Amino acid sequence: MALSRSPDPHLHRLAESLSAPWLAGQRWFRGKSRSVDRVELSDAAQLPGTDVWLLVLTATDTDGVASSYLVPGVIEESGFREPRDGEGVWRSMVDLIASGGELRGARGNFAFEPMAALAQLLAGGAVAERRVQGEQSNTSVILGDRLILKIYRHLKPGANPEIEVTAFLNTVAFADAPVLCGSAIYRPDGGESCAAGMLQQLVPSEGDAWQWVLDCLSGPTDGQAAALAGIAQIGNLTARVHAALASRPELASFPSRPASNTELAAWHSSAARQLEGALAVVDGEARQRLQASAPGIRDRLGAIAAAEGTRATRIHGDYHLGQLLRTSTGFTVIDFEGEPARSLAERRAPASPLRDVAGMLRSLDYAAHVAHRDGAGPPPDSWLPDARAALLSGYGGLTVAQEGLCDAFEIEKACYEIRYEADNRPDWLWLPLAALERLAI
Repeated sequence: MALSRSPDPHLHRLAESLSAPWLAGQRWFRGKSRSVDRVELSDAAQLPGTDVWLLVLTATDTDGVASSYLVPGVIEESGFREPRDGEGVWRSMVDLIASGGELRGARGNFAFEPMAALAQLLAGGAVAERRVQGEQSNTSVILGDRLILKIYRHLKPGANPEIEVTAFLNTVAFADAPVLCGSAIYRPDGGESCAAGMLQQLVPSEGDAWQWVLDCLSGPTDGQAAALAGIAQIGNLTARVHAALASRPELASFPSRPASNTELAAWHSSAARQLEGALAVVDGEARQRLQASAPGIRDRLGAIAAAEGTRATRIHGDYHLGQLLRTSTGFTVIDFEGEPARSLAERRAPASPLRDVAGMLRSLDYAAHVAHRDGAGPPPDSWLPDARAALLSGYGGLTVAQEGLCDAFEIEKACYEIRYEADNRPDWLWLPLAALERLAI
């Protein structure tokens, strides 16, 4: 079904409730290190038979940089508000995906596309809606016990790597990733399409690996041993993910080949930019500490440019414990969207699989320090070396040359984390900052 609606003056007045302070306060808002100057309603499309609109808001910061965000809005007398669980809004979006529907706005349209697996998973009629709580840079909603809908809040032009990679892994029959069930795309008139949502199979789980590791570290001593065994499993899973992503090298979007000198130079330049970006978002004592570590960081990053012969493939791109679900048999990998602060082109480009390994090593560092900070976990130095060894052993081990490259990617990741924390969780800056001081030695 296609509807023709415009963001008329009435809708603009209602959208004033979605102000700059409101937007800047949302967990999924990108750019918390910059001040929002204004928020404008760019487009709006109404869900059939409801008072719910899919709103496209353009936020412009004080430097003049504009970003677009997707906000489902329910009309009330005083303005728009976000949907509440149980109002049927999320189920309406699933129905649009199932029917291959289309919603027309004033300056673009939303197109919905189902995958073959959806019909069977939808069988059974109405389902309960439950928004996922916690740290998320998008919004995820569980529907019944079979489906999960992700709303991509930051609308970025280009192919979404999560949709692309999940579909590929389904095609090559990789069993430890969710089944893709459908997607939603926003197509601005005269512009490039943006991913607006993804529907996939809900994987039965006991929570994510991040919380599981924290629970293991916070409990009896035998929990630490259990965590090490699980981390070895994660290492093996990581190797299998990388093997799957490299299994169809004849496809241009999923290559597997030696990295070119041009790519190595680009990877090194990207890592150097991460350091410069980290320096740009911190001030005061944090900046002084980072500046003191910068010469050592730059020296260690040189291993990237010198890594001749390393493989270039598609990778997960934002690999950490929170991207793994703990299941009855082990772990399942989710969320192939890539690092939120990187461009879509960077996230889709071939990279070294060791970037994922480095990301998981950084995640283990986070877990060890957070568990200890909260008072129940062991001192990081008493557990973390064994955890790192377990991960690398499960992965199959690294050569001496790979160790140097992995160290460089770990430093790059810590620089990225400083940028991410400054934009999203400024009170967490202490953790990657301390890590860089250790890694740069």
